[in-house]
This record gives sequence, structure tokens and C-alpha cells, in this order.
Amino acid sequence: MIVYDYAWGLYINMTNRCPNRCEFCIRDMTDSLGSADSLWLDKEPTAQEVIDELKKWDLGRYEEVVFCGYGEPTERMDALLKIARWVKEDTDLKVRINTNGLGNLINGERIEPKLEGLIDSVSVSLNHSDRDKYDALCHPRFGKEAYDGLLDFTKEVKKYVPDVQMSVVDCGDLTREDIEKCRRITEELGVKFRVR
Repeated sequence: MIVYDYAWGLYINMTNRCPNRCEFCIRDMTDSLGSADSLWLDKEPTAQEVIDELKKWDLGRYEEVVFCGYGEPTERMDALLKIARWVKEDTDLKVRINTNGLGNLINGERIEPKLEGLIDSVSVSLNHSDRDKYDALCHPRFGKEAYDGLLDFTKEVKKYVPDVQMSVVDCGDLTREDIEKCRRITEELGVKFRVR
């Protein structure tokens, strides 16, 4: 399913590609989420196909559109930007990206400036309190460079997006000490913190 609803948001699932293989990832536990029977894609939709799907929904029922599915949204930056532009120009909805924060590494360039004026909120998955623990939990394709990359992305994206938060998943691997260290990291970066 390309578009599905969950709580007060309308979610866009436009890729199943992700550079991480997080041990707690929900896609390894279930095929469905919210109103979606399955978030596994036979093919990646074009930006226009996503926009056409969005037009089928009663957009007035939702507070925001969220780029979040069974893959990392920044794997599809061009499509993401086209869709976000349509949402901002043709609806009153806010636009959020749920991301692992590795978009710069994925795209080989700084993506943060491209988000200005199109994205209202970014939620970055911090996931752990240091690079070694993150590497062991999330198994990033980029190795230990990934952790520094997501911290750098978060620090930079605040300049272009008004609402930035980082989150961790309380999945049993995190100790109370780890969670507090993550909280301190977000305080140093000047962003919100959430435990999921």
C-alpha cells in the first residue's frame, strides 16, 4: 500500500529500501500497519502516482502527511520533494519526515537545504547512546560513520525545518542510563526527545 492512515496522519510508503537493518524494526514483525494490509511494495511508485493516491483520500480529516513506511524516505529524495511541494501548494496539511537521519550519506550530498519551506517537521531515529551500540543494534550499511552522520544531519536540519525531534525505541536493549544519555545528546543538539 502506498498511502495509509494511522492515528491523525496520512502516511506515505514509497520505498522498501533502507540502509539499516534495525533489530527492532516493525517490518520484521508484521506486514500491516494502520489501515494498510501490507506495506511491502511490488514496485516503487512515481511521485505522480503517490499524489494521485493522496487525492483519493478526504484530506480534511488529517493533520499531517508523513513520509514513513517500510523503507527510508530519503532513499527517494526527488520524489519526496515533488510530493511535499504538491502537499504544501494544494492542501493545508503539515508535512513530516520520519527518518533514520542518513539521507546525506544515502544521497552523497547535503539534503537539509532542500527541505526548507516544504517540510514542517522531521523525526530522526537516534536509537542508541553511542556509535558502537547503534552499530550493533541498527547494522547500518555505512558502518560506524552512520551514527556521526545522523547527528550531523540533525544538527544541520534545524536550520531549515522548524520542528525537529529525535527518538529512541524502548525495545529492551536500552538501559535507563542509555535513554538518559540519548536525552542529553538531544539537549546538546537543541532538539526534542521522545521515547517510543
